[in-house]
Amino acid sequence: MSDFLLLALILLLLLTLLLSLLGFALYSGLCAKVNVRTGSSPIRNIILAYKFKQGPYKDCGSLFTESCSIGPKLSCIAVYYDDPNQVPPAKCRYIVGSILSEGEEKPSEELVLLYQKYGFKIFSFPEVTHVVMTTFPFTTFLSIFLAVYRVYPTIYSYIKERKLCAHPWMEIYRGDLIYFIGPLAKQGDFYVPEVEEANRKPEEDDTEDRHTDITGADSSSDTASTYTQEAATESRETSVTPSLPPSLPGLVPEEDNGQDQRSRSTESSSSSSFEELNLEGSEEMEKSEVTQLEAGVGKDQEAASQKTSEPIETETDPCEE
Repeated sequence: MSDFLLLALILLLLLTLLLSLLGFALYSGLCAKVNVRTGSSPIRNIILAYKFKQGPYKDCGSLFTESCSIGPKLSCIAVYYDDPNQVPPAKCRYIVGSILSEGEEKPSEELVLLYQKYGFKIFSFPEVTHVVMTTFPFTTFLSIFLAVYRVYPTIYSYIKERKLCAHPWMEIYRGDLIYFIGPLAKQGDFYVPEVEEANRKPEEDDTEDRHTDITGADSSSDTASTYTQEAATESRETSVTPSLPPSLPGLVPEEDNGQDQRSRSTESSSSSSFEELNLEGSEEMEKSEVTQLEAGVGKDQEAASQKTSEPIETETDPCEE
């Protein structure tokens, strides 16, 4: 009998524990309805103190704790710049901080200096008239985890169906509600300088890569030009008439230069021998012509001398006889 009572007591305690957990989850927003809508923003222009981080979004809890410890009565804000479904967790960028003032109100200098003392930076967001937004209960710490798993899938489906472009996504913790806001206008004004610097770094890396590629292309172009020169040299070697200009002697290999020099020397020697033969032939012809002329002159002189040596016959007068 005592064992039965002990078992019944244990079962009662387990049932009570389960009911308590279920009630806690319901109170935290387990069955809260998520209504996504498009309209004006629930907040006006704000001035905030923030810290920038790059890494998994799940590691943002320490920044929330630090920000809330400095200004426990201030509303906390977080801005997530990347879609974790498309960007690796290590490269996701976000900021966490506190809202120092809203609208025309100016933040106190003491509060600004206090946050700056702990490494926070000051920035301002404009008022936006068109946003995609929803709210979720913020009653316990479990509300944060339930909101992440329930709100964002609903928001993404809403945006996809209506083909909207809302970014970046903000979470504002105010009172017993979490405001999820995605601006549809003035989106660039919600990007802090650190995000822009993080965007420039990949561009610089791409520029260096492009520079490396260009250098490689230059070296390959030099190689290609060398191949082109070699191919041109081979084509010139196979052709009958050389097409290599005299200003580019270095493109011909040394062996080819030697062959060309030997062929040129052979041609020059043969041409010189032909010239000598021509000169000798012309000299012999001149000598023969001179000899013939001399012979002709000698014959004429002999003939003239013969004519002068013959006696001259004179006629006698018959009257003298």
